[in-house]
Formats: sequence, C-alpha cells, structure tokens
Amino acid sequence: MAVKSILMLCLVFLLTTHPVEAAPSTPAGHITGVGGVFFKAKNPKTLAAWYRDVLGLPVEAWGGAALHYDAPKHPPVVAWNAFPASTDYFAPSTSSFMINYAVDDMDAMLARLHAKGVNVLKRDDSDPNGRFAWILDPEGNKIELWEPKR
Repeated sequence: MAVKSILMLCLVFLLTTHPVEAAPSTPAGHITGVGGVFFKAKNPKTLAAWYRDVLGLPVEAWGGAALHYDAPKHPPVVAWNAFPASTDYFAPSTSSFMINYAVDDMDAMLARLHAKGVNVLKRDDSDPNGRFAWILDPEGNKIELWEPKR
C-alpha cells in the first residue's frame, strides 16, 4: 500500500504541476520524455495481436504502436518510477516491469475485457487520482489501467 501511495503522489505531482520552459542556461543533453517502451516477448506477433484485439492498442503493420501524447483524454505527462526489487506491487507477475496504460473510459474498458474473457485482478474506483484496474497479459506481465480523474 505504501508503494501505491508513493506512486499516486508522483502522479498527483506530475498532473498538478505545469511544465516550465527550460531556462536558457540549462545545458543540452537531458531527457525530455519517453520515446518508446520496448520489452521481450515469447511470441511477439501473438502478444501484439492480443494488445490490439483485447486492449484496443493501435498496432501498426510494423508490429508496434505509436501512442500520441496529445490524444483526447490522455494525461499530459508520463510517470517514471523505479521500484525496490522487493516490491510486490507487480505481483502476481514475476516480470521486472509493469506498464500503466491511460484509458479514456474505465467502464467501457472493463466491459471489453469481460467480453474477451480477461480476468480483472483488482480494481479501485476510489483513488483520488482516478480509477484503476489491473490485469495480466497472456505472457504474465501485469498491466495497470488508469482512467485519470477529470
């Protein structure tokens, strides 16, 4: 629970602060955002098809997806956080990562998951930062779904 609180505080901070133009004296050579998320899969084509068909990820012919920051209802920032190796926040997955996907409508997403036979591990509609649900993909990677508070 403490880990979730820390993550939520990070998200609240990111959502409530506004980006400030870098001062002209800021030296070049710093991170400006997330350029991509890449991970290994036992069967990349099958997994990509599952993300397309079940979660609605717009997978393109080259096998990946281009997600735009300026998509309607998309949060204005991407959270980045390194968790302790001992965290159980990613459980029951044994993967060393978890991806949080922002969704436009949690009720519609949960209905979609139910129709596709996907088990929802947990959901939380009471978080001050929005609504959350957790699932596993076919390779056992935990996915956090988040509908930001509006």
